[in-house]
Amino acid sequence: MSKKARTIFPLARKQRLILKELPDELLVYDLDRNTAHCLNETAAAIWKLCNGRSTATEIATKLAKQTRQPVDENLVWLALEQLDRDQLLADKLLLPAQVARISRRAAVKRIGSAALAVPLVYSITAPTAAQTGTCLPRGAPCTMDSQCCSGNCRGSGLCA
Repeated sequence: MSKKARTIFPLARKQRLILKELPDELLVYDLDRNTAHCLNETAAAIWKLCNGRSTATEIATKLAKQTRQPVDENLVWLALEQLDRDQLLADKLLLPAQVARISRRAAVKRIGSAALAVPLVYSITAPTAAQTGTCLPRGAPCTMDSQCCSGNCRGSGLCA
């Protein structure tokens, strides 16, 4: 396999996402998966630099220019792995064999107290409409059986 064939140009997924920029993070809601993702400042910056024409090395260089901080390429790969895991890249990421997988803990140790934070992506799945329905617990005031988790609203007006 030639070197060119192994070169990876990550592309941020843009379709069916709702974006909300906040001062230190980017909120991304995936309409296809009903999942919300919170990208910290570093992960958001890397995601925005995934234009399908830049390699991880080039992304690290661009991020270093933006932040005026040195950026380890492994930090970019860590973010790319998280973005891929959460399906925020247009195509599945195939990590090159020469790139060592790095955990968040190892990344924190490696970069130490550098000004650039370790990229983090937090995700939660939004409940479906059926999951949002709630019921009243035992002893709660009620007026009909369907309000109670037990399905039994006693004559005393309390859930059984």
